Amino acid sequence: MRLGRARPILIASASACCLAWTTAAIGQPVEPPQVVPTVEPASEAAIAAPTPPPGDVPFPEVAPIISDEEFEQAIPQIFAEDDPELNRPLESIADFEKRQAAEAANAGNAAAGDAPTPMVGGVPVPTMADGDAWEVIGDAPITDRELAAPLPPLENFDVEPVEFAEAEDDRENVGVTYTVQVNGLAAADDSTDIDLADLFGDLSALYDGDGKADNAAMLRARLSADGELMQRILASEGYYDAVVDTRIDRGEREEVQAGQPRQRRPITAVIDVKPGTQYKLAEIILEADATVPPNLIADNFPLSVGEPIVAQRVQGAEAAIALKLPEEGYPFAEVGQRDILLDGATGDGVYTLPVDIGKRSRFGGIETTGDLAFDAEHVEVLARFKRGDLYDSRKVDDLRQALVATGLFATVAAEPQPTGESAGDDTEYVTMLVTQQAGPPRTLAASAGYSTGEGLRVEGSWTHRNLLPPEGALIFRGVVGTQEQGIGATLRRSNAGRRDRTIELVAEAKRSDYNAFNAITGRIAARVSYDSTPIWQKRFTYALGAELIATSEDDYDFARAERNRDFYTIFGLTGQVGMDRTDSLLDPTKGFRVTALIQPEGSLAGQFSPYARARLDVSGYYPVTDNIVLAGRVRAGSILGAARERLAPSRRFYAGGGGSVRGFGYQELGPKDPNLDPIGGRSVAEAAFEGRYRFGNFGVVGFVDAGQVYRGSTPTFSDLRFGAGIGARYYTNFGPMRLDVATPIGRKPGEALVSVYVSIGQAF
Repeated sequence: MRLGRARPILIASASACCLAWTTAAIGQPVEPPQVVPTVEPASEAAIAAPTPPPGDVPFPEVAPIISDEEFEQAIPQIFAEDDPELNRPLESIADFEKRQAAEAANAGNAAAGDAPTPMVGGVPVPTMADGDAWEVIGDAPITDRELAAPLPPLENFDVEPVEFAEAEDDRENVGVTYTVQVNGLAAADDSTDIDLADLFGDLSALYDGDGKADNAAMLRARLSADGELMQRILASEGYYDAVVDTRIDRGEREEVQAGQPRQRRPITAVIDVKPGTQYKLAEIILEADATVPPNLIADNFPLSVGEPIVAQRVQGAEAAIALKLPEEGYPFAEVGQRDILLDGATGDGVYTLPVDIGKRSRFGGIETTGDLAFDAEHVEVLARFKRGDLYDSRKVDDLRQALVATGLFATVAAEPQPTGESAGDDTEYVTMLVTQQAGPPRTLAASAGYSTGEGLRVEGSWTHRNLLPPEGALIFRGVVGTQEQGIGATLRRSNAGRRDRTIELVAEAKRSDYNAFNAITGRIAARVSYDSTPIWQKRFTYALGAELIATSEDDYDFARAERNRDFYTIFGLTGQVGMDRTDSLLDPTKGFRVTALIQPEGSLAGQFSPYARARLDVSGYYPVTDNIVLAGRVRAGSILGAARERLAPSRRFYAGGGGSVRGFGYQELGPKDPNLDPIGGRSVAEAAFEGRYRFGNFGVVGFVDAGQVYRGSTPTFSDLRFGAGIGARYYTNFGPMRLDVATPIGRKPGEALVSVYVSIGQAF
């Protein structure tokens, strides 16, 4: 059945081929063809079968691809009930051919009617009109003598392969070593502001491979990529007609003596550069409507006529316009697609930049949408603009940063929206749409530190940052250390009625065990402050507060020559102001800071003793080079109005330690009791000097510290103690990590030879 279907297809294909050839012949003016008699059909004598192979020849057994059972199962089942034609007997091949011929003749007659015998060049061709699908065409005459020449005898044909004297092993798995050679780049390199050779070397795949490739194909791929790279580099500097050719140069093979291994040829990847002409700006056309002020775009467009067309300069100029217009009241300004028309004959370029400035606008209202952490009213507290102010994208960026700094959002966005409402002076109001997606409000945090004298200290906290919206946080804190343990709770309102203003209520209890004193303390405090943050560093800061302290502390009684424990009730006020003109809160490199603190207090321990604590801190920073900074700090403090014995030991001044005078233990300096334990004083003086050297993310610090604590209320600056040391810094995104090692100068008995301090942030 399958053969019966295949034969009509073959016949029809042959007929179609013949008919197509005939049609092509009729359509062309050719010489009358020679009529060739039709070949009589071959006799029906049996065709001789090929001689079978000898019976003694072994043939390999070839397993069938699939079994007969699998083949039969793969054939879909067909039933006569579905198609009655299946039971109809097949016609013979002879009947099929006669029917096909008759159908073809009828189709030809229907198309041509009673058309006469076809003529070609006036000569009738009856074979084209008999309806026969087969025509015999004679062979074309042979015009090439080589085609008619007989083939050489097979025994004379040379079948030996050609052997080359110096065959190269170019197998794909053979490693190669190479050198890189760049020719013709010097002229272009000298005409640019950047080092093209260094730039190419930094980005090159060939140089990155260190002269080694796994195989020749890899070497060719690297060479091709570097050729394209060189083309892009030159185009970025205005050489648009540069021609870059690449090749692999195999050097001469060195002669080797018999018995020695053959040496490979040296391979050089060569890049030949022809920079051509460097195009320059002949004309700059800025297509934009009039702005306010009139030359806003032109004055902030840094390109000028005559300078080379450098891609980085062009992109930077366009970015400057896109940045400046929104800063000057045009929130919807858009920079279009540049067009640079190059003249190959002169090397000139005409630069055209369309700019759509949009409508000049002013700030209107604030709207918010999404999963809200707080409402639009609180967003207005964070904004540094008010209704009617000229639009400034810098203030929008500031608002966006303030929103992020709250820590209450998974995502947040602030975008201007047109309103069409006139704001006068040919401006319109825009609404700031704040899209919020509140994040998890709860966090866990932990920190750890170590210093000689204070020992190990670990602090952990749990915070709900928005328990009382907006930004009403509840914080639980715990401290575990070798010399201090405590717990506390804080209720804090951030951005309370004003941006960066914080109100805190604190309750805590702790136990302290130092050489100077042992204390069990409870404290309740309230504080209002305007402080710097890691994101916004304030020039001026302040803090006002009040606190009530109840503490049981021991102190050395010189009259009794023993330590006694007293209970103190202390009520105090706090006032602090600061000025910060440095360039960084955690890692300053230039500028200065001044902080003044005054704390009027009253202590009740048998009798009421009023006094005042005052302290002044000044620090300065001077950059010698980009990598070297000189830093200095001084501190002076005084307690006025009460004798030292009437002060709770925890309220006195102490010096020594990682944040004070390094090289000494915590609170080690100053007056001491007969057991050589510090007892504190009523005044303090400290100074520190550092030389900081930074290289990458690491740094080295050399330092000298000095300080002393005095019995009187006024520091005399006498008997100063000095410590010196060296420190290491590792700079992170949130500030430097500090490791300092120091030793006292003029060490006395009982003082440690070396002190170690580990913390986050610079010492000052």
